[in-house]
Amino acid sequence: MAPLLNTNLQAFNLTVSTLLKQPSHLLPNLTISTFLDLPEQIGAHLPSRSPNEGEKPNIKALILDKDNTLCPPNTTSIPTPYLQKLEQLRTSPTSPFNLKTNPDGVLIVSNTAGSRPGSRRYENEARTLEEKLRYLRIPVFRVRSSSEGGDGGVITRPDEVVVVGDRLGTDTLMAAQMGSWSVWCKDGVTHSVSNEPGMDYRGFLAKVEIVLERYLRETKGVKVRVPKGWE
Repeated sequence: MAPLLNTNLQAFNLTVSTLLKQPSHLLPNLTISTFLDLPEQIGAHLPSRSPNEGEKPNIKALILDKDNTLCPPNTTSIPTPYLQKLEQLRTSPTSPFNLKTNPDGVLIVSNTAGSRPGSRRYENEARTLEEKLRYLRIPVFRVRSSSEGGDGGVITRPDEVVVVGDRLGTDTLMAAQMGSWSVWCKDGVTHSVSNEPGMDYRGFLAKVEIVLERYLRETKGVKVRVPKGWE
């Protein structure tokens, strides 16, 4: 069996290439401190379709990063405030992601859980997280082999999706490649597993990205990318 590729190295190489060729793909459409600050009506906080200033995106699906967006890195433990935020998004009668009116509206992605086909460790991590969120009907994305088919979904267009995560070089870039919207949780998860606030789990690259984002936006004047048709 061929060894698995180093996905972190792949992501780094892609980030560097994007920085040189398409730096706008590393700028988020919306910046918030943490997942706790995510607006329920997220579409209202995104750019209007130009030139029709009254038309806002119709967001039908959330893709949520796991590590340092919902959970402290390398854990499946969701601090209570973050779990309560998920519950609000899935149970509020006004939420576009209500589990009764939009049962398939939320998906969790990770570069660990569910990301290695055939890996017991990563599959167990995905199942553990799904079991904790079973009552909210939130699944974890599984990487499929090329021979497996895909399932239908709740969306018909990529601009109906928002990707929420703490990293520009992975989550924001993924949204750009999908043709979707991006929300950057600049401070990541700020509560520990014991729910004590004030934690900082950001690594070196995450902190470098804070400087990079400001440099691209303020110094270089790079404009934020929007999905096709929203220019």
